[in-house]
Amino acid sequence: MVILKDICKDYYQGKMTTKVLKNVSLEIKEGEYVAVMGPSGSGKTTLMNIIGCLDSPTSGNYYLDGEDVASLSENKMAVIRNKKIGFIFQSFYLLPKSNAIDNVALPLLYGGMKKSKRRALAKQALERVGLSDRMTYKPGQLSGGQCQRVAIARAIAGNPKILLADEPTGSLDSVSGRSIMELFKQLHEEGATIIMITHSPNVASWADRTIQLFDGEIADEPQAEADNLSDTLGETVTISGTSDEGGEQP
Repeated sequence: MVILKDICKDYYQGKMTTKVLKNVSLEIKEGEYVAVMGPSGSGKTTLMNIIGCLDSPTSGNYYLDGEDVASLSENKMAVIRNKKIGFIFQSFYLLPKSNAIDNVALPLLYGGMKKSKRRALAKQALERVGLSDRMTYKPGQLSGGQCQRVAIARAIAGNPKILLADEPTGSLDSVSGRSIMELFKQLHEEGATIIMITHSPNVASWADRTIQLFDGEIADEPQAEADNLSDTLGETVTISGTSDEGGEQP
């Protein structure tokens, strides 16, 4: 599903170059639940933006669902962002004057879907995250956990192949955070491919596999996992294979 090979990302300010990602290589298979961990400034969000086609690497190769992302036009990239990837952020990014069903339906509008179909899909998505009784509520009438559920419903409404979550419990209390993590677990059991960015070991413990980022590089990589990756590229790709089952959870 996702193959990154020697991805580097540099940012330039005048004559100064900041290297954010340094030769990052990894593979994420369809149906996996992967946590990307690391301290602030480690490059987690930059990596997520590249996977989500929101940013481009300075060098390296990125293959998404078998396609070389670098070869795609901007229009094709926009289609991928709209149809193949669902985004979930710490800050929800809901429209305050729109109710839950309209917030969920909005990306489907950008995809050119007819109103009746997008409202039906939005309704199904809200039911799926347990908000069938809150569809007409606006964000100001919902709790933080409920707002995040609306954001998750928005992400899954179009049935994307990948869910990208950036610190999805970061602004929630522990009870709401656990509820959201249980929802992600349910979505994964239903077949969703989930890539979650977090700095929290407790949140990462819900995933099947954890990738550790430090100073823009993947750390603590077992060679046995690396040797099993990507026959399609015919080269070794480095990846973390740690699993943390049954650990402390939020």
